[in-house]
Amino acid sequence: MADRRLQVFHAVARHLSFTKAGEALHMTQPAVTFQIKQLEERFNARLFDRGGGRISLTPAGELVLDYAERILGLSNELDIRVAEMTGEMSGSLLVGASTTIAEFMLPPILGEFNVRHPQVRARLTVAHSEAIGNAIAAHTLDIGLIESHANHPSLQCEICGDDELQVVCTPNHPLARRGEVDARGLLAHDFIAREPGSGTREVTDDYLRACGVEPEKLRILMELSSPEALKGVVATGLGCSIVSRASFEKERQLGTLIAVPLRPRLKRTLSLVYPKDRFRSKVVLTFVDFARKKLRELSV
Repeated sequence: MADRRLQVFHAVARHLSFTKAGEALHMTQPAVTFQIKQLEERFNARLFDRGGGRISLTPAGELVLDYAERILGLSNELDIRVAEMTGEMSGSLLVGASTTIAEFMLPPILGEFNVRHPQVRARLTVAHSEAIGNAIAAHTLDIGLIESHANHPSLQCEICGDDELQVVCTPNHPLARRGEVDARGLLAHDFIAREPGSGTREVTDDYLRACGVEPEKLRILMELSSPEALKGVVATGLGCSIVSRASFEKERQLGTLIAVPLRPRLKRTLSLVYPKDRFRSKVVLTFVDFARKKLRELSV
């Protein structure tokens, strides 16, 4: 329903690249350039500044982008509402999840949801919690599942479960012989940390400070963005770490890693995040209810 020129303009404005916009829209670069030229002639104004191999929005372009997002959003909402009147449960579902949830909790949830609603096409974006929150706020994702609380003013954040974090190490590590360990007990050992911006890193740093330990005092050897990579490094005996209990069940069963609870216990909330004031389709609402139920079951 929306003007194709606006769709092309929106893609170029978001990517700030004619080439990347063409790839996203399955169009050639000359075709993208032609559509932008037509729109600029329609408004009798330049929408992009071009120079030095880079492009940027002009003031007129910023104004058009604001309206384009609203027009395209309404057009999409119209399509969805008419489809829902026919009883269809179909369409796309753009889900974002922080790394631990995406790798260890979400796959069976998405799989079961697809079995129940085979006409829904889910697409999963994996990033740390902060990046997922920003993508939801920018309306490039429908819903996010993160391991911390989102503080963005345009986002609704709903707690849907919890997850315990524990110290992990090899069976021959000095901490493996202990029944539990407090925050100060970590200071004497080399530590493998998650990257800044991740939900795990944020909640761990907050926990340490609450226990009177500055995170900078840890003997951090590495900062890794992948839970799998982190576990692999810990398994070499290089150091210990703090990770989600859900992320090392396989290693625990194989005996390659040992879990040591923290004292006091460290639990974090799992949250569903979505825009406060944006229309949500039946697909999104159904998935929210389904994911909420499944995540609460995992927390039991």
